[in-house]
Amino acid sequence: MTRVGIGYDVHQLVAGRKLILGGVEIPHPKGLDGHSDADALMHAICDAVLGALGEGDIGHFFPNTDPRWKGAPSKVFLQEAARLVAARGGRFVNVDASLIAQQPKLAPHIAAMKTHIAIALNANPDQIGIKATTNEHLGFIGREEGIAAMAVASVELPE
Repeated sequence: MTRVGIGYDVHQLVAGRKLILGGVEIPHPKGLDGHSDADALMHAICDAVLGALGEGDIGHFFPNTDPRWKGAPSKVFLQEAARLVAARGGRFVNVDASLIAQQPKLAPHIAAMKTHIAIALNANPDQIGIKATTNEHLGFIGREEGIAAMAVASVELPE
């Protein structure tokens, strides 16, 4: 049985933080604010995978009130989602994600992001699709106040 889940995440851009997206540190004067490394892309993908399994969201498994996750790399969240898929005898079909950011330009980093995400999910990079777009200077993203990510994950589970 093929199951599909969707995920969305957004974080505010702030000074004094590294910008981490898809497990890749991207040169930029601001980074994403959050309890963990605030990797909005990995968070959206994690929610999509958890949704495909019919589970709760990332906050259910990794609450931002838990000091264990303070500054944690988001790959640990994806690794847990992959473990849950494997525990049910499932396999990843694919992940498709979109990053929405006015700045910085993200296209040069997409190949590295795909590699990091594939490793965390124990999948092949060709199963991971990532696109980047701007918000055409509209809203908080267009004003460069934050970055958002959306993802869809497809998982094959035994019937």
